[in-house]
Amino acid sequence: MSDDSAPRLPEGVSYSELPGGLRVVTEIVPSVRSVALGFWVRTGSRDEAPKQAGVSHFLEHLLFKGTEGHSAIEIAELFDGMGAATNAATSKESTQLHARLLDEHTDEAFDLLAEMLLRPSLPEDEVDSERRVVLEEIAMYEDEPQERVHDVLAAAVHGDHPLGRRVLGDADVIGSIPVTEIMSYHDARYTGPNLVLAAAGHLEHERIVELAERQLRPPAGEPNGSPEEVEYESAPRFAFQVKETEQYHICFGGPGISRADERRFTLGVLDAVFGGSTSSRLFREVREKRGLAYSVGSYSEQYVDGGMVAMYVGTRGDNVREACAIIGRELSTLRDHGVSTEELERAKEHVKGRLVLGMEATGARMSRLARSILFGVPLLSLDDMLERIEQVSSEDVAELATELYDPERFSTACIGPDEEHFRDAAAAVSEELSAPSEA
Repeated sequence: MSDDSAPRLPEGVSYSELPGGLRVVTEIVPSVRSVALGFWVRTGSRDEAPKQAGVSHFLEHLLFKGTEGHSAIEIAELFDGMGAATNAATSKESTQLHARLLDEHTDEAFDLLAEMLLRPSLPEDEVDSERRVVLEEIAMYEDEPQERVHDVLAAAVHGDHPLGRRVLGDADVIGSIPVTEIMSYHDARYTGPNLVLAAAGHLEHERIVELAERQLRPPAGEPNGSPEEVEYESAPRFAFQVKETEQYHICFGGPGISRADERRFTLGVLDAVFGGSTSSRLFREVREKRGLAYSVGSYSEQYVDGGMVAMYVGTRGDNVREACAIIGRELSTLRDHGVSTEELERAKEHVKGRLVLGMEATGARMSRLARSILFGVPLLSLDDMLERIEQVSSEDVAELATELYDPERFSTACIGPDEEHFRDAAAAVSEELSAPSEA
C-alpha cells in the first residue's frame, strides 16, 4: 500500500507504509548486482531506564543467537552459504540489523533477517554465553581511554539526560538482567510504528513490499521517542577519570544541533575547517607543525532533538598545556575571524567528496534512507545535498562557530594519571578563549 502523503522523494527512491505502521523505503541502483537490506528499530540507549542500561545493545547481540526455526550455528551457515555480509549495530537512538548480498538471494536473506528481528528465541544457554561476551566488550572498552573519553564527555555535556549514557550500558545490568525482561523490552519496542525497512541496490520496490507483507509482521504498538517532551540542562561540567596512562586523553565540547537542522550542512563545513580533515586547523597546528599528538580532531553528533560538538586530543603530560592552548587559540580565531575563502572552498570540496564517495556503496545508501524515514528528516537527492553544501557561505560558518564554539557552553572531559596537572593545563583553553584573538 503506497502512502499518498509520503514526502517528495529523489529519483529511484520509493516509499510505502503498511498497515500497522511499518515503513518501507527502497532505492534502485541499477549498476550493481547486490542488495543492501536494513531493518531499523527506533530504540537505543537513550530510550532505556537506568535499570535497563545496555539492554538495547545486548538484545542486538542476541538477535544472532537463535530463532524459532534456526539455531545460531544454522543462521551463520545460511548467511555464509549466500555469501552475505551480515551485521548489526546499536546507537543512542536506533538498533539496526542489516546484510549485503547477491540480488539472487534477496528473498531467502529477507526471510531469515525478518525471523531474527521479530522471532528471536533467546535460549538461556546462548543468552548466558553472550552475556559474557558483552561483559568482555565493556571491559575492553574500559581499557581504551581514547574511546572511553568520548562517553565521559557526553555525560558531562548532557548530564543526567539519557543522551549522557553510553550505548554499552552498565556491566551490573548486563550481568543480571533476566531473559524475561529482555524479551519484554523486545516485544514493547520492536513494533510496527518503530520499524523501518530500507533497501538499496538491484531490486524492485514492489517485491520488497511483498516480502515485508509476507514475512515482516511486527506487532502493533506506540511510536517510541518523544523529543518534544525531552529537556536537559546543558550547563558546562568538568569530568576527570584517573587512569595510569601514557597520554592524557582530552575532550572539549558542548551542545550542538539536531538531525533535521538546516545548518547541518554548514556544520559539516565548519567541522572540516576546524578539525575534521587532514588540512584542518587542529591537525595542522597540533600534529603537523608541532608534533604534539598523533590523534587530534573535531567531530559532531546529531540527535532528533539536539546534538553535540566536540574536539579530542591525546598527548603526553609534558605536551598537555601547549596542545590545550593551541586548541583554545584556534577556537578563538575561528570564532572571531571566521574562515578564509581558500579554507571555505577546500572544506566544501572535502565534504562533497566524502558524501559522493560514501554514496557509491549500497550499504551507505540504505542507511541514509533508513535514518531519514526513521527520524523524520527530509530525504534529499545527492544533487540537492551537494547544492546545500555549495551554498554555505563564510558568514554562515562564522555565525555557527560563534554559537556552538562558545566557551561558556563547553564541558571538559579527560582520562589520565593526574587531575591537578590537567586542570592547570586546561586553564590554557579558557585563557585563550577569553583573550582577544589576532587576525
